[in-house]
Order: sequence, then C-alpha cells, then structure tokens
Amino acid sequence: MGEAFTTRAAFAALGAVALVGGLASKAEACSICRCGDPTFNALGSDGYAAEGFRAALDWERFDKEQGDPAGEAESVVENRFTALLSYGFTERLAVVARVPFSRRRLEATEDGSPAESLTSSGLSDPEAYVQLRLWSSPFGVGLGRRSSVSLVAGVKSAWGKNDRKSQEGERLDEHAQPGTGSTDVFGGLSWLYLVNRESAVFASAQCRRPGGNDSGYRYGRAFLANLAYEHKLAKSVDGVLELNYRHARRDRIDDEVDDDTGGSLLYLTPRLLVSLGPRVVLRATVQVPIVRDLYGAQKERAVLNAGLTYLFGR
Repeated sequence: MGEAFTTRAAFAALGAVALVGGLASKAEACSICRCGDPTFNALGSDGYAAEGFRAALDWERFDKEQGDPAGEAESVVENRFTALLSYGFTERLAVVARVPFSRRRLEATEDGSPAESLTSSGLSDPEAYVQLRLWSSPFGVGLGRRSSVSLVAGVKSAWGKNDRKSQEGERLDEHAQPGTGSTDVFGGLSWLYLVNRESAVFASAQCRRPGGNDSGYRYGRAFLANLAYEHKLAKSVDGVLELNYRHARRDRIDDEVDDDTGGSLLYLTPRLLVSLGPRVVLRATVQVPIVRDLYGAQKERAVLNAGLTYLFGR
C-alpha cells in the first residue's frame, strides 16, 4: 500500500512540475546550459551513493535556431562528446570531472537567403564539482539508506576554445565557438528516494552563474530543475522518465542585451538503460521540448543523447 502510494505520488509530482512549467509565463533559457542532471544521466541513482571510480562517455546532439527566418537568423547544430570520471572517497563524498569536446556548425541567413556557413571543433569547457551528502535516513532492511539529500557545488573552467577564426582571420561568431571562454560557478541540491528494490525517485535543483569572456559576451544566469522516476523493466533493463526544466536570463554583449536569448523550456525525457554486464551500462535518451517560452525569435528542438557507463571494481 505504502509503496503503491509513493509511486502514484511520484507521477503526480511529475505532472505538477509540468503544470508549473506551463504556467511560468515570466520565466527567464540559456543557449549553452543543457537541461537535465549530468551526474544522474551518466551514473544513475547509484552515482549519489557510490565509493570508488566510475566513468562515462556520452554523445549529445543539440539543434537550435534564433533570429527572424525572413531577415537575419542563425541555426546551430552541435555534436558534443563528454568524458566523465567520478571518484567516491566515501558514500558521503565524491568528486566529479567532465571534459567535453564539441563540433558545431552554424548556418546564417540574411533576408531568407544563405549568407554564411561556419564549422568549428575543439575542446569545450571542462568542469569539476563536489557531491556531499548532507543527510540520509537510517538503513532500511533490504534497501540500505532509503532517502538522502546531497549538495553539489563546482566550477566550469574557461579552458574551452573560444578563439576560433575563419580562413580570413576573423573571429567566428560566439555561437560557433566550441567553448564559452568564461569561468562559471554553480551549486544546488539533489534528493534521492528509493521506493523499493525496483524503483527510485530523484530530484535536483541548481543555479549557474556564468562569467564574461574576453570578447565581452556573457551567457545568462540559469536555474535548472529535474524530477525523475526510475523503474526496473526487466533483469537487465531499466526505464527512466524525467521532466527537465531550464530558466535563464538573456545573454549580454558588452552590457547590451541579446534579445533572441533567454526564456524557459520544459523537456519530457524518457531514457533506457541496458546492462551489458556486471560493470557496463548502455544508455539512450531523447529530450522532447513540451513547453517553450523563449524570448525573441528562438526555437530549440529535441536533444539526443547516448552513452556508456563503466563501474570500476564492482
């Protein structure tokens, strides 16, 4: 009875988040902040209660347009590969490093006709952060710690390539650069609840404060929220259903606002996890935008993600 109620409550909470996102008419979406929790995506619920090493490799495809298609506009398609390494010193404390490599293609139009096509690739922005468990419930029979709350805090470095130039020697458009060229800080909280041996509920919230780069560009501050329900579908297959919410201020160029940036997005995100052995998990994800409230002229399409997770010494 209690477990069935908790499962129903989890789905009710997912619906509530969707409703809030749909009603948020004044929300502020960042053109670089990805929706979702990267640690939960790569490591699952075990990533918040694990000692030792874990590693993951992800591919992600992102597709966005901004500007007036009949006037000046640009579209960006990015393929990003990210390596993640996590080490848990204890079940309470872990450090995580993420190193992405980006390949971007930008197509610009003027008066509805093609005007420019740019492609760039290189190191994106590595980031490092700490996960610290602040509280957990006592051990439960057959489940371990049923509920826990963790703090996440970290920094995104400015090491990504932000100085790519055209063959004529001109610096490429900001959105064609593999990295942002800025140092950002972020922090938030996460909550994990084990419903039973086969199901878990996960939620997290995070704020990100970007810095400016040497070219005077500053991406907007962002708030990210995630709610997920994970359930074992078969012996080697798990399914996850998430809601990923992002809300950000407009970007700024030399203290002037970029009108076609910022706003809010809510994604519905199904994920499939397939165990290929005792240590390897294959993941496939699609993020489908179900609520868009973007400033100016913008359009973001579905985000595709696939990856492998390797658990050392398990």
